[in-house]
Amino acid sequence: MPKLSITYWFTALTILSSCEKLIIEKDECNTPLNNFELLWDKVDRNYSFFEYKNIDWDSIYSVYRPRINDDLTDRELFRILADMMNELKDGHVNLYSGFEQSANNQWYAGYPENFNYSLLLRNYLGSDFQRSESFMTTVLDSVGYIFSSSFSEKLKESEIDRIVEQFSDIKGIIFDVRHNSGGYSSNGKIIASRFADRKRLVSYTLYKTGPGHNDFSSPQPNFVAPGGKKQFTGKVVILTNRRTYSATNDFVLSMSAFPNVTIMGDTTGGGGGTPYDYELLNGWRFRFPRTQTIAPDGFNVEHGIPPYVPVNLGRRDEDRGIDSIIEAGIRLIKDNV
Repeated sequence: MPKLSITYWFTALTILSSCEKLIIEKDECNTPLNNFELLWDKVDRNYSFFEYKNIDWDSIYSVYRPRINDDLTDRELFRILADMMNELKDGHVNLYSGFEQSANNQWYAGYPENFNYSLLLRNYLGSDFQRSESFMTTVLDSVGYIFSSSFSEKLKESEIDRIVEQFSDIKGIIFDVRHNSGGYSSNGKIIASRFADRKRLVSYTLYKTGPGHNDFSSPQPNFVAPGGKKQFTGKVVILTNRRTYSATNDFVLSMSAFPNVTIMGDTTGGGGGTPYDYELLNGWRFRFPRTQTIAPDGFNVEHGIPPYVPVNLGRRDEDRGIDSIIEAGIRLIKDNV
């Protein structure tokens, strides 16, 4: 056989046997080490908050790499990878396997609840309220009240249009998003458009554009303009707590751009980055943010949006069946109409 052919076949065999190419068997390189390296590298090149959170990802590699060996069980490997991901202290960072899901709850754990759903149902909504797919609404002392517990289902625009029409002649509206941890960001934009007095700049988005920790696009502006059949431009109070997160955090940021809106309660949970999904060699999925959200004044909302009017749900009031935050919202609207 000519020398050239020998060289050719040797090269071909090398490629076919290479783990990197994954040609012979799909899971040939499905080892604990390769899964660890893949996860660490994807995060290193794409996570958006290393500099903002002052995280030394190389140092974290040095801590967790020695714990990886080929004798690890799936559950042992999962625990190590999950622990490493949790070093990011980010509610948008998750690892999913067939037997477990990792999550970080530091954005709300250890903070006051500032919300009591049973009290809300018993003493404020009672039996005289309207329920739609996305909202519970009622009138409290001549003030409109809207409770939205989640953005996990896509909002039908007709729902918010009916509510705006229903409350069109009322003194003001309380929009309660405590314990709403997000979902579809489009929901918040649709709702905000019904309270917009005119088109306004509400935020900027920075997109990860390269492997460097500071490789971002220029700030991309986001606007909200009046939408739907009618807008409510009277007094609006948004009630928030630490469980107000992600897409709902974006909603609060959008609403804060309007002059008729007051944010009340506790600082939101934050979550200003959009998560992207990836897959490991063993089929486990993981996700983390690749963007940042910035307020028009340059404030990074990743760690939450402070309220204009801080109010806590006092334990004494709660024991007496009173929601201090709702009551403060009612007073603010009635005193300023």
